[in-house]
Amino acid sequence: MGQRRVSAGIVVIGDEILSGRTQDINVQQIAQFLTPLGVSVREVRIVADVTAAIVEAVNTLRERCDYVFTTGGIGPTHDDITADAIAEAFGCEIGVRDDARAILERWYEKTGTEITEARLRMARIPDGASLIENPVTGAPGFQIANVFVMAGVPKIVRGMLEDVAPRIEGGAVTHSVSVRLENVREGDIAAELGELQERYEDVSIGSYPWFEDEGEKGLRRGIVLIARSTDKDVLDTLKSQFQAFETS
Repeated sequence: MGQRRVSAGIVVIGDEILSGRTQDINVQQIAQFLTPLGVSVREVRIVADVTAAIVEAVNTLRERCDYVFTTGGIGPTHDDITADAIAEAFGCEIGVRDDARAILERWYEKTGTEITEARLRMARIPDGASLIENPVTGAPGFQIANVFVMAGVPKIVRGMLEDVAPRIEGGAVTHSVSVRLENVREGDIAAELGELQERYEDVSIGSYPWFEDEGEKGLRRGIVLIARSTDKDVLDTLKSQFQAFETS
């Protein structure tokens, strides 16, 4: 028997993401970070800075997935409500914690910055949570049960993931193969692809059209076939079958 499949959910929090003012790249970097650890992202939700929306998303995904990652909403401003929402989701108390406060005090002392009440909001941690180190700006994230709560700034998220990695119990690593076919259209091989998917039901098989305009030479076109699985032998078999589509 192979290793079990380990799944993750991601909750992206912030009105600025939903409005389009800010482009999210955290989903991509979290997924790329987790893949070598044997964790596959199963579902992503983007929610507004609304407590009820955050609570619902987190509670749903933490039941459905092995791990949940949230990004955004743990800063010093009034709309940074993620920590309170997580406390509500778990039914626990929240307040300024001494160890988190000490981290902020040391960090701001180095830069000669005053610790205001607003900045102390970043030391408010739900009861029972463990801190996630933030090597970029000092203000910690936190973990409670299988939920990792991180900042929204991509560089900070990337730094926090280094502290998260040792806490992850991974499963079977998912591998992929891709074959680029020219002069083959999806409709040409749709039936055959369907049969392959039925035969290898544990493999994710996708087809993606491509086009290249070569000016006077006209338009080149084709498809890229991608298969993802934890079984390398199966992927080798599928790669050969994909390649055969171009010569058939």
